[in-house]
Amino acid sequence: MTKQILCLGLLLGSTLMYAETPKEEVKLEEKFAHKLHWSYEGDTSPEHWAEIDKSFFLCKDGSNQSPINLSGFIEADLPPIEFNYHLSATEIVNNGHTEQVNVTEGSSITFDNMVFHLKQFHFHTPSENQINGNEYPLEAHFVHLSDTGKLAVVAVMFEEGAENEGLEELWKVMPTKEGGHNKVHAKHLNALLPKNRDYYVFNGSLTTPPCTEGVRWLVMKNSVTMSKAEIKSFENVVHLHNNRPIQPTNARLILK
Repeated sequence: MTKQILCLGLLLGSTLMYAETPKEEVKLEEKFAHKLHWSYEGDTSPEHWAEIDKSFFLCKDGSNQSPINLSGFIEADLPPIEFNYHLSATEIVNNGHTEQVNVTEGSSITFDNMVFHLKQFHFHTPSENQINGNEYPLEAHFVHLSDTGKLAVVAVMFEEGAENEGLEELWKVMPTKEGGHNKVHAKHLNALLPKNRDYYVFNGSLTTPPCTEGVRWLVMKNSVTMSKAEIKSFENVVHLHNNRPIQPTNARLILK
């Protein structure tokens, strides 16, 4: 009965877990990539984001911020995420904070009775979210937007192991300077996703300014591999860790 109630609340009660996000705030991270300077170190590091601009107030005062340490799970009868991915990238961009891959239209997921369209994906090293206190060398965020302005992020953890064909194709054309962008002709982007799509779900926020809340976070339980050389290549380009520190979970439920 508990499982059924939790699942019903997740599927039918978006307002129970996910605050309505004003449309004027539903902008992806790149809106603020150059307009206002923020970073991961010094006077513009995460602890100072809220001081940079009043629109960043949630970075300090929000109650459902990301990333978090996923633990204390509550079991629920979660339905599968319906992936309708036809992964085709148009370009990879160095926006000064990460390497962002822009994709062609047509890929989406269906979750919580809504369709979310894939807009872009990008990477953080080390991982922003943790699972039972475990940190990973890389985390990918697949950012989706619904027609009604709601955000959903599919997060994938990478661990050191075999070379990843998808990453290898992207890293070969990865721009090394801020503002650089290169066309992508990748054939193995599905290697960025685990074959088993079981997941954890929680209510969170964007992990970069303006730290907008009301984001559905779908964290894949299973990781994919990348080689030590691929880890080093990304670290050499970003020059520093580009992960926001772990935020308080507060009273949020983390379902699995």
